[in-house]
Amino acid sequence: MDSFIETFHIDWKIIIAQAINFVVVLFILQYLALKPLKKLMKERSERIEGGLNDAVKNAEILKSTKAEYDEVIAKARQEAHTIFQDGKKEAEEKKKEMLASASLEVENMIVNGKKVLESEKNKMIEEAKTEIVSLVVKATEKLLETHKDESFDKKALEEIKKIS
Repeated sequence: MDSFIETFHIDWKIIIAQAINFVVVLFILQYLALKPLKKLMKERSERIEGGLNDAVKNAEILKSTKAEYDEVIAKARQEAHTIFQDGKKEAEEKKKEMLASASLEVENMIVNGKKVLESEKNKMIEEAKTEIVSLVVKATEKLLETHKDESFDKKALEEIKKIS
């Protein structure tokens, strides 16, 4: 073994010193580097885990919000359909009212037209009667001038009075 130690130039004192140095460096690294590094890794793991939990919560919130959104949209569509149907019914009622109103106006116009025609007819009849009486009077005067009979005059006057 001595030859082995001589061949590789191994000195026990140096090996023990290096072992002590290794242990000292190991403790220094443990306290100065590994503990803060472990603490940092633990905080980072907690932060990542919290982020994952938040992501799960956000996904649940998103699902519930989506469900609420779909519900609100469905209600809005239903209300829009109801409003549309109400508007359609109102339009039909207005249409019926307008048709009834137009029908009444046409009926009134017909009645007024009939009244105007009746009054025009009566006016024309009165004018015709007046003209006929005038013609009868003239014709009678001409006849009387040609026939000077009193009985004829009385009869003619009575007939004229009947006509008017």
